[in-house]
Amino acid sequence: MFICDRVMNRDQLTEIAQNGFGDMVKGVVDVKRCLLALDADLHADLEAFLIVDGSEQKDLWGINIYPDEMEDFLEYDSLINIRPMQGNRSRGVDDPEIRKKIAEVVAKWTEQ
Repeated sequence: MFICDRVMNRDQLTEIAQNGFGDMVKGVVDVKRCLLALDADLHADLEAFLIVDGSEQKDLWGINIYPDEMEDFLEYDSLINIRPMQGNRSRGVDDPEIRKKIAEVVAKWTEQ
């Protein structure tokens, strides 16, 4: 489990995936601080890791990265995304602006 401090290329992401889920890397994005945490069994573990680092839960969104996919590289799907109080009632990310911000943060930290 780590917070990206350098851009991760597809080979690095593939290696992380192969050491975990095989084809996917779990991640959590802090849309306010523009951070990306990667590599845990649960999104909730990454969420807690970022909160200890100073993030606020309301700014954290769970994603999955598929490094071997070109079109479906990024998936917005996590239990931590279910937030009725913030208007998000699904495991996805319902607000297009938040989805856009998540994609921008992921693009900042990964070579796509």
